[in-house]
Amino acid sequence: MNQIANELGTEKISKLLLKQAIPASIGILVMSLNMIVDTIFVGQWIGVMAIAAVTVVLPIAFLISSIGMGIGIGGSSIISRALGANNSEKAFNVFGNQISLTIGLSTLFVVIGINFSFYILQLFGANGNIITPATDYFHVILWGIPFLAFAMMGNPVIRAVGKPKFAMYAMILPAIANIALDVVFIKFLDLGMFGAGLATAISYAVCGLFIFWFFLSKNTQLKILPKYFIINFSILKEIIALGGVTIVRQGTISVLVIILNYTLFKYGGEISIAVYGIINRVMMFALFPVLGVSQGFLPIAGYNYGADNTIRVKETIKTAILFGTAIASVIFIGIMIFPNQLVQIFTDNQELLDLTPNAIMIVFLATPVITTQLIGSAYFQAAGKAFPALILTLLKQGFFLIPLVYILPKFYGINGVWMSFPIADLLATLVTYLYLNREIKKNLN
Repeated sequence: MNQIANELGTEKISKLLLKQAIPASIGILVMSLNMIVDTIFVGQWIGVMAIAAVTVVLPIAFLISSIGMGIGIGGSSIISRALGANNSEKAFNVFGNQISLTIGLSTLFVVIGINFSFYILQLFGANGNIITPATDYFHVILWGIPFLAFAMMGNPVIRAVGKPKFAMYAMILPAIANIALDVVFIKFLDLGMFGAGLATAISYAVCGLFIFWFFLSKNTQLKILPKYFIINFSILKEIIALGGVTIVRQGTISVLVIILNYTLFKYGGEISIAVYGIINRVMMFALFPVLGVSQGFLPIAGYNYGADNTIRVKETIKTAILFGTAIASVIFIGIMIFPNQLVQIFTDNQELLDLTPNAIMIVFLATPVITTQLIGSAYFQAAGKAFPALILTLLKQGFFLIPLVYILPKFYGINGVWMSFPIADLLATLVTYLYLNREIKKNLN
């Protein structure tokens, strides 16, 4: 793994960040386009309630698969630092334990999902006319969740071993598969929400199988080797400590979704859930390059932290924030100028066209400042500091957004929901900046 060491430890930070961030951004873009096209297809070919159903179900699927995401990000942080310290044996042990943990836990939660689907869907806000299409969709995509969990575990590991292009391919292939299968199953075979769910489940399988192939191929020195599947409890503890940050964050997001869907239904009815469904898809698409920068930042910061190269760690933080903020500012301007055109991509429903543009502009008001919060929490995860990483990761959704979504609508109605997002962004960014600045002065000088 000397080539990885030479690149992550010596190459110019700006060039290295671009090399890591561009494939990550493209992968996120394609995945986001996949979900956007999915929403467009179900909205245009099935109906408004289909958009609401997808909005309710996907957070449940991602909550279950976030087990893999957490194990992947936590383990990849350890792997990056192990590679920086020239400890290949530990990298192999960590990866083997990641595989065992992901397969076992994701399968368990899928079984729970199958047996308690009605109660889970109701808990996440599948009320009124939403429950039937949500049930049809949920029952099918559950079978693809173990593949998705494995993919979300493997993707950050691929970046940690210095192969960001393959991580990008792993996100592009399922997106292409899902879009093509949506057309076949929904448009031509008229399978409705069952068809939408089937296309999504198969695309998850495509992603998981591609990553499985990668770790058996000659493209990486980090392989899937059964002898490392045996659980090592010291490694397991380290993976869970760091991966738990992501899992708790996703759990917090799920609690937010529950509160959000109930609040939207209370103050605006089913149509408001559909409005948020569109906003959520725009958010995923618009922010893809900023998220790509934060994902590209992780292996570089982790490797150099493991190598005790504090100068490069500080430079990586500074460069990532600078790049991300510039990109986020451009995104903000575009959304403020073209909110109506963005909504027209998803629907021709007049009520949605009337309600959504104003909501989008409010939700995205704080976009220019969000990079600091993303990079700040990512730094502590890369450095293996689980507790501050957890606190900073939970700032927006847990400490600020959930209380605001609960309180502000009491005074401002449905607009209170939309106002909660930029306020939470600003507060989370301020706290993260103060915390990160203190860390740099204390430990990176």
